[in-house]
Amino acid sequence: MKKISLYLALSLAVVAVMIGIVIGYSITPDYQARMYDKNGMDLGESDYFLDRRYLNAMITHHRSAIGLAEQATERSSRQEIKDLAAMIQENEPKLIDELYEFKREWYSDRRQAPAPTVPNLGEEGETFDLRFLNALIAHHEEGIEMAMEIKTKTSRGAVIDNADAVMDFLTTSKDQLLEWRQDWYNL
Repeated sequence: MKKISLYLALSLAVVAVMIGIVIGYSITPDYQARMYDKNGMDLGESDYFLDRRYLNAMITHHRSAIGLAEQATERSSRQEIKDLAAMIQENEPKLIDELYEFKREWYSDRRQAPAPTVPNLGEEGETFDLRFLNALIAHHEEGIEMAMEIKTKTSRGAVIDNADAVMDFLTTSKDQLLEWRQDWYNL
């Protein structure tokens, strides 16, 4: 009996440690930032609904930027980040409205796009701005990749124009974010 109890206790301890590691890992900002795995991005085949998938994905993308900006507004210690966050919160809803208008016009689709999974960047502190920059850089890379993909698959001029505008803006903005990260954190 004593051996069984010892093995049982040891097994339970190992299981408890493993569960603790999994839970701790899954709630860290680093784990949640992995949602931007660019290998998982795919708009699918060039079919009748391709542009609608792009519109939904881009709406979700813009809403995710708003979620990141809300965290920066509350937690950032740098005025540049707060100004950027305010600009995102002001401009992204206009872009979202334009994409919804395309959806209604082309597909008579009034449904909401899927809600974004916004990474939790953690509490304010000396590394919050770095976490924000890293998340927004990855976010911009995802948007650039999405725009590049749709340009190779769509034949609709308005979508190509949108993708060009997205790529231009995100590339310029990403360069600014990389510059800040280099200046502030030497990374």
